[in-house]
Amino acid sequence: MKKRIFAASVLAFIFGNNMRAQDTQTTDSSAYKKQKLKIEEVNFISSYYKQDGNNSAVTGGVGTEKLTDVATTFDIKVSKRDKNNNKHNFGFELGIDTYTSASSDKIDPNTVTSASYQDVRVYPSANYSYENLEKNYILNGGLSFSAEYDYTSIGANVGFTKISKDKNREFSVKGMAFFDTWKVILPVELRNNPSDDEAQQGDMKPRTSYNLGLTLSQVVNKNFQVAFLTDIGYQQGLLATKFNRVYFGDLTNVKSEKLPDTRFKLPFGARANYFLGDHVVLRTFYRYYWDNWGINSHTISIEPSIKLSAFSSLSIPYRFYTQSAADYFKPIFLHGLAEEFYTSDYDLSKFSSNMIGLGYKITDADKGIFHVKRINSLELRYGFYTRNNGLDSHIITLAMKFK
Repeated sequence: MKKRIFAASVLAFIFGNNMRAQDTQTTDSSAYKKQKLKIEEVNFISSYYKQDGNNSAVTGGVGTEKLTDVATTFDIKVSKRDKNNNKHNFGFELGIDTYTSASSDKIDPNTVTSASYQDVRVYPSANYSYENLEKNYILNGGLSFSAEYDYTSIGANVGFTKISKDKNREFSVKGMAFFDTWKVILPVELRNNPSDDEAQQGDMKPRTSYNLGLTLSQVVNKNFQVAFLTDIGYQQGLLATKFNRVYFGDLTNVKSEKLPDTRFKLPFGARANYFLGDHVVLRTFYRYYWDNWGINSHTISIEPSIKLSAFSSLSIPYRFYTQSAADYFKPIFLHGLAEEFYTSDYDLSKFSSNMIGLGYKITDADKGIFHVKRINSLELRYGFYTRNNGLDSHIITLAMKFK
């Protein structure tokens, strides 16, 4: 149920995209022996997130935004080669989020602790990819599922990647679709109000999302790599969060948030990694975003990574973000009754934000971390996020890789 304003940006900030190099080898197919699945790696990631602010959409754009979230994901990647030496990769992931949200509890202030105050989200997924090492291409696909108190989602994705013969250029296209269902929950005082023709308490409403991602990456030289990417998105269905209140300018009327039932998103981005000698890697990223709700945004991030030793490194990521307000946003008491769409959700307001962090990573493929050979790497990260409208958050993340 909670608004995960931090999810995409924080995870991208904590664990950025790394460009990969492909290795090939040839074998005599006549000597092929049936192979078992090989465990490539196992990853464990756990994070603790805490935020506070005073612009809760549940109470009309004012009120507490206190929220805590503990998220844990576990994934395993296995592979096998066929008689032509082509590689088949299988990935399985399970994620669990547990959160408490003071603002969600204001949906019905008469309850001491409602079902919406605390929730659990479970999200398993499975992915498969086929690598043809002779013709330098990859086919992949996957399925995902997510469920929490008032929301379920089923997702599917397919993709294709083509790699140049010299392994210096790579183009990929990926299509994704998500089929979601909301259980409508209205503010308690509006549950018997028939004036909202969009949804009533307890209705099950659909929302469908489609995304098309395109990425072109290029190794310019041994020290410089670039990538250009876009992720075109289209949504249809119930896009408003119906338990968000909107208080109108006459000071007497209150309604449930109402937004258009379609949304088109168009972002463009560029990523550049530069190796400054043997000890420093500089990762940079820029993205411009536009949608037909009136939001335009810019994201700039920079992350220097300093190699402290053969086994450890320190990183200092920083990100700046700014956006314009959606056409349908106004603060509390400024909406007019004649407006067709209305929201006081500050995620759709004009704001800018900064995020800065610190990360430490240890890698030892030979002896293992803490002399446990199976633990290939350990990474600990901290991030502090702040908006110019008063929202602040902290996140601590632990990541371990087993091989």
